[in-house]
Amino acid sequence: MSIKKLLTAALTLVLVVLVTAACTTADKNKLNGMENEPKNAEEAVAMHEELMAREKAILTENTKLWEQVFAAADKGMTLQEDGKNYGDFLLKTIDTVKEQFTEDEFKLLKGEAEKIRDIENKLTMIEKKYPDAAQKSSDNDMSMPSNNGSTGNFPSFEGKDLDGNEIKSDELFSGNAVTVVNFWFTTCSPCVDELSELDALNKELSGKGGSLIGINSFTLDGDEAAISEAKAVLKKKDASYRNVYFDSDSEAGKFIENVYAYPTTYVVDRSGSIVGEPIVGAVTGKSQMEKLKSLIDQCIAADMK
Repeated sequence: MSIKKLLTAALTLVLVVLVTAACTTADKNKLNGMENEPKNAEEAVAMHEELMAREKAILTENTKLWEQVFAAADKGMTLQEDGKNYGDFLLKTIDTVKEQFTEDEFKLLKGEAEKIRDIENKLTMIEKKYPDAAQKSSDNDMSMPSNNGSTGNFPSFEGKDLDGNEIKSDELFSGNAVTVVNFWFTTCSPCVDELSELDALNKELSGKGGSLIGINSFTLDGDEAAISEAKAVLKKKDASYRNVYFDSDSEAGKFIENVYAYPTTYVVDRSGSIVGEPIVGAVTGKSQMEKLKSLIDQCIAADMK
């Protein structure tokens, strides 16, 4: 993966939050005093947004160091579904590769990971008392436009599914009234969390002349270890829809380099054209799924004309 891709992974492992600036010093001081619980739902959402912004700010600093950490991450770990704290995951990963860092670098990373662990504990506290806070917080920040544009064709590719069967994009798209393409990777918790919903959506689409495919960015070029890990996670989530991979230096591989947030989901019509804007972030929330289904319905209606 490129530096940009590894940083993207870092920024999206907890939740896809699209905050354009890091917290100010005043914001940081305010966050440091967040031991108290929010007094109401509105305050809970605001506090959740601020905490997530702070977490993102931490992960956008010292990018070369975080790149080394994420390159060594255990790709088979699915964090939040097992109730684990993301900070603990980072601390464990940093410890496993501490020989790669100087004493000062190791100390810095450990300190930042401990801050993330504290933030995650506060987020958990908020989400337990106000279950809708996380979704409302993420919905407020899901407005990033596609870097690939809302028009044009999905790049053609020839690859394989995770069982080794040959896949050609022109045959795939032309055989469906609509194809939903979901980009994910194995250590992205929001990606893993939505796998069951995507599997249910694929079954629904099959009755409408459509299908859903997944593209796990770790599996490009047929990386056997990454394929094995992806299959294990899919099985754990009872997701049986087809996942495909292709060469990273292909046009489709270059397209993935411009996917800046995970998960991201595209809707593609029979001719291979992208329909509307991509859905950025997990579709586990009501608003995200509604946006996706609206694009699907639009695509199917056009196909019937």
